[in-house]
Amino acid sequence: MEEVEIPQYFLCPISLMIMKDPVTTVTGITYDRESIEMWLLTAEEEAEEEAEAVTCPVTKQKLPRDTELLTPNHMLRRLIQAWCIANASKGIDRIPTPKYPLDKSHMLRLVRQVNNHQICIEALRKIEALVIENEKNKKCLEEVGAIKAMVSFIVKSFKEKKLINGLEHALRIFHLVWSPTTKNEQLVKENHDLIEAILWILRSEMMNNNQVIIKTHAMMVLKNVIEISSSNLLSGLQPEFFQEMVNILRKESKHHISQQATKVALQVLIDTCPWGRNKHKIIESGAIFELIELELCNTEKRVSELIFCILAHLCTCADGRAEFLKHAAGISVITKRTLRVSSTTDDCAIQILGSISKFSATKEVLIEMLRVGAVSKLCMVIQADCEDYLKKKAMEILRTHSYAWGNSPCIQIHLLT
Repeated sequence: MEEVEIPQYFLCPISLMIMKDPVTTVTGITYDRESIEMWLLTAEEEAEEEAEAVTCPVTKQKLPRDTELLTPNHMLRRLIQAWCIANASKGIDRIPTPKYPLDKSHMLRLVRQVNNHQICIEALRKIEALVIENEKNKKCLEEVGAIKAMVSFIVKSFKEKKLINGLEHALRIFHLVWSPTTKNEQLVKENHDLIEAILWILRSEMMNNNQVIIKTHAMMVLKNVIEISSSNLLSGLQPEFFQEMVNILRKESKHHISQQATKVALQVLIDTCPWGRNKHKIIESGAIFELIELELCNTEKRVSELIFCILAHLCTCADGRAEFLKHAAGISVITKRTLRVSSTTDDCAIQILGSISKFSATKEVLIEMLRVGAVSKLCMVIQADCEDYLKKKAMEILRTHSYAWGNSPCIQIHLLT
């Protein structure tokens, strides 16, 4: 390729590359938009830490931090484009016309159009496209009230019992734009209608191919809401809420829901479990049976960790242990996964076996633990590279029931004594 001399004023003073989207600052210096925006972002963070003003890289004069004050230099851009075309035969790539960022007023108009039933679908599509395009659009949409508009749209759809096409867009926008700011938290933390609306979406049978996608987005929104909800709201969750989470787990085994939604349902159960009587509500919803069934066919580490965590919580209750022991594969699946998945599942597994051996150790249960290899696995834990507290807990379980397991040829007697 023939060497070409690039005009100096075509180069960005920061990147020293040909400018694709030249913009001029208030100090009169022209930079490539991407370079100066990155400079302002980085300089702003440093300035906040050191209490200094953001300055122009060339003139060292003070610069406003608002990137909307950068003025596109159309004349220079056209000159650069014309020069690139003229030198195309020498290996110079043509620079396309940049797509200029939208201002806040335009985004505010789009957000307000969501309330207009005649044009709301088109407005939601445009907002979603902007959110996906870049982080700047996402931040701007949050500032102009996109979260509030999406909440209103979702709740309105629920109250009117209309599963309209825009619901998928609204759920996705909510999840993508969401950040746990004080403003957003105040909007949703006591919003029972929003949770009811999400449960309605999850219960609805939609006659289209987007059913799994919409319900997955609904679960992501629910997770965002639950994470910042007040203790009063979490304590007051109705049994129907937990029944719907269990339905998600049940549908996963039948491939009617995505695994992402399943993980979210598991995380929601963990987040809500400690509040009020939620443990008992979860147990009464049949969660333990579905958790064990899900684990029996599961191959993903993270899903196992979440399932074991919930089971460990629920087995602290007498009703939870009773339900766990009703499942023929309960002790067996816990035994099989111990020392095979992660330290997190090992911790939860020992907690579960510890609770059962301490409070529910009937003769039948002790025989079952020996038969499925739980006792042998506890001996392995003692000898494995585990945390000391886990070894101590395993030793405690073995010693407590050494009278029942001492005659087994599979167990070394010194481990029980």
